[in-house]
Amino acid sequence: MPLTPANPIAIKYETFGEPTAPPVLLVMGLGGQLIHWDEAFCRRLAGLGRSVIRFDNRDVGLSTKLDELSAPDTRHSVRAWLEGRSPAAPYTLDEMADDAVGLLDWLGIARAHAVGTSMGGMIAQCMTIRIRHACFRSPRSWPMPGNRPFPNRRP
Repeated sequence: MPLTPANPIAIKYETFGEPTAPPVLLVMGLGGQLIHWDEAFCRRLAGLGRSVIRFDNRDVGLSTKLDELSAPDTRHSVRAWLEGRSPAAPYTLDEMADDAVGLLDWLGIARAHAVGTSMGGMIAQCMTIRIRHACFRSPRSWPMPGNRPFPNRRP
């Protein structure tokens, strides 16, 4: 798996399929490594004529660790979010979207389908909203709304 510079950090990534096929960037959620995108799933997408890229976000897996930044306390962050306050974080979703676009730039890919799960869906949304030229579309699974509480759901 190659390591590439993207913005001020190095991103670990892996590709499947033909590099000239339409690209799909898989963006994992909070704390999830690229290997959480199942290899069989990636190979199946590649077999359907896609160039698949999966990667480790900053501070995850084999990408750059920003140890000099203090990690937020998850319990305090969740409490702040539930109370309608912004949680303290050493970097933003927008910066993580910039990392993903930096990876695409490094690979020479002008536009890709960005598919994210959980926080990865939020990152893909940021890519689509802020950096429109980078994404064709951005399907998501389980993204959290960042500015409002979830509705009460009953089974």
